[in-house]
Formats: sequence, C-alpha cells, structure tokens
Amino acid sequence: MAATSRTSWKGFLKLSLISVPVKAFTANETSGEVHLNQLHKGCNSRVKYQKVCPEHGELKSDAIVSGYEHGKDQYVVVDPDELDKLRTKTDRAVSIDGFIPADAIDGIYFAGKNHYLLPDGVAGDRPYALLHKGMVENQVIAIAQVVMSGREQLVVLRPLGRMLVMTGLHYPQRVRKASEFEEEIDEIAFKPEEVALTNTLIAASKVSDFELDNYSDQYVTKLKKLIDLKVAGQEVVQAPDHEEPKILNLMDALKKSVAEAQARMVTGQGTGSGAPPAAAAPTAPVADAPAAAEGKLAPSSGRKKGPRKVEGQ
Repeated sequence: MAATSRTSWKGFLKLSLISVPVKAFTANETSGEVHLNQLHKGCNSRVKYQKVCPEHGELKSDAIVSGYEHGKDQYVVVDPDELDKLRTKTDRAVSIDGFIPADAIDGIYFAGKNHYLLPDGVAGDRPYALLHKGMVENQVIAIAQVVMSGREQLVVLRPLGRMLVMTGLHYPQRVRKASEFEEEIDEIAFKPEEVALTNTLIAASKVSDFELDNYSDQYVTKLKKLIDLKVAGQEVVQAPDHEEPKILNLMDALKKSVAEAQARMVTGQGTGSGAPPAAAAPTAPVADAPAAAEGKLAPSSGRKKGPRKVEGQ
C-alpha cells in the first residue's frame, strides 16, 4: 500500500550523530468522507467564492500574497520562501530531543495528525530498526520537532508494530488549562453505598473483547442514507426515540443501570460492538447491592465562584 501511496514528506530522522533517511505517509484516511457544497437556497446554484481587491476587482491566485498588519492598514508582506531562509538543514529533519515514558504526555495535547514514518532506502533500514527496537525494549516514546507544511511542529514518535508513527502535538500555549474550568466542579461527599454501586456498575460494564474496528463513523452512515433518500425522492421520517424511564433518585438509577449491565453480561451482549446495546430487562440480581438511599438529585445552581463541598443527599 505504501508503495502506491503518495509520500507526504521526506527527510532525516536525527538523534545526536545518527541520521536516518525517512519518508512519511499520512495515516489519516479521508476517502470515506462525504463533502457537501454550499448552494443558493432559492435556486440550488453552487455558491462561488471570489477573492476581490477593493481597488482592482477579482484576483487570480498568483496575484495574492500573505501579509501581517503591524499597524492600522499597514502591512508587511511575508513570503514563505523568506521564512525558509531562517531555517537550517537541521530544521528540515525530525530532530529527536530525547525520550520520555509512553504516558508522559496527556492526550489533550495530541493534535490528531498522524504519519507513518518509514526508512527511505536500504541505508536507513538498520539504524531505523535498531532505534525502533531500543524504544520498544525501554518502553519509551521520543519527543521531536520537525518542519512540515511550511511550519515547525512538535511531534512524538512511538513504535507501532515494526514501524514508527509520528503524531503531531499542540504546543502548551495553544491548549487552555484545565484549571480554568475546575472551579465549576463541586467537591462531593459520597455515601458508601453510592460508591459501591458505581464500582459494581463499572465492573459489570467492562469490555473484555474490545475491538476499535467495531466502531464506524455513524455521521457518514446517516448522511449517506439521507442523501440516498432525497435522491430517490423519498420523504425523510423522524426516527422514533426510545422513551427512557424517569428516574430521579440517584440510587434507583444506579441499581437499574447495574441490573441492565449484568443482564447484558448474562445474555452475552457486549458493550464494545460499536453500537449502543439494547436495554435489557433487569432479570439478573444486583450483586452485593446496598440498601437504597432516598436522596434526590438536586438541580444545578448555575455558575459557581469556587469549589464547595457538597454532602451526600
């Protein structure tokens, strides 16, 4: 597959004095996406986007440059080629800064852009494989920097199978800190029976045979179905909602959830099938369920100025 795929980037993987020629292939697949066009609501004509200069009218792409406004209506033109002159040859490589534990970076910093990194030519095979082996045996990932798509990017390299995967990271300055929002969360004092039931629910809902391949993009599936219906001239009918039981008592909700989760285990219905499991009748007994408490769920009081301790209801 890689032989027929287009290379996204070519360069070197550098660690100290070791330089490995590598090539990158994007790991993100977009062929299954459904793209919608913007149309005029009145006649369904395709909307065109025209780039217009107020003094010279519509412009062609080769007549447009990028600029930064450093003062009111004052711009300095920024040419990508000029920016590239500020980079050294080292900047054009995947430069490994060092190795860190595999769980050292919180997932909130992952940018979602992944590339398979492969050795480029026979000369890179041995050092590439040796680096991969060392990372596996030491259970580490590499933090590195690389220039791709014209800009510096922070990345991590991690072993996957026999190859290395390069994953883009958000710089910390581009991620809002969790502390900005934590004051919105109350500190709760839980009853022992609430904790016990929650732990029972989690244990009964664990997925022992999890397969990520079981999940699919339901948005794309529903969008394709909608398009097929409209092309065929059929009416789009509202899908029926399954009425949920109105349970206001937290303990009742926990007990019913535990019973349904245990019933799914008895009937062999897993929770990792990629689709929401059908609600099962609470036929299985709740194991070691404590006596129900009669506390009611209190409505949210809106924005809070700081954490406050809330006793069990």
